[in-house]
Amino acid sequence: MRLIFIGPPGVGKGTQSQNLVEHLSIPHVATGDMLRDAKKQGTELGKLASLHMDHGQLVPDPIVVQIVGERLDRADCQRGCLLDGFPRTIGQAKALDEYLHQQNKDLDLVLTLDVNQEELFRRLLDRSVKEGRVDDTPDTIRKRMRIYQERTSPLLDYYQEKGILRHVDGMGTPTEVFDRIKAIIDDVAKQKGDSV
Repeated sequence: MRLIFIGPPGVGKGTQSQNLVEHLSIPHVATGDMLRDAKKQGTELGKLASLHMDHGQLVPDPIVVQIVGERLDRADCQRGCLLDGFPRTIGQAKALDEYLHQQNKDLDLVLTLDVNQEELFRRLLDRSVKEGRVDDTPDTIRKRMRIYQERTSPLLDYYQEKGILRHVDGMGTPTEVFDRIKAIIDDVAKQKGDSV
């Protein structure tokens, strides 16, 4: 199963991603990790990516798409994967669709975790205290949430139109949230005639 996980900072995506990859026995493909790996290995793409990363800029779509494409070509991704942190823009989403189409593959599902703003804000403030994150001030948290909404809303609309977006209630314990995710996965697998 090929799926994308979308969610704002503090929604619990890290925990649920870990649960999902174990449940489905698929690799967790996190864009940030791939970009850092490419940079560390000094590949041509890594060098190009680091020119932007070192200046705090977003890595341009063509570079990110190529790095993700190379990762998806590996043997461990043939049964599927969980994409995390990609796509971030409509351009990336369309490029991913094109890439998968060329490989005769499809995206099966896009999950988004829904948690109300007050709860997210509280979680992020708690996290900053527990983990000593000095950059998680109320102002920076609000800014990150605003940027997320601006950038991600178009993506959610894009996948909604394709009919593969499913909303998950992100309130409750991690186990409760994961049970909801599993129910959606099982439902999608049944529709596709796959077994999970």
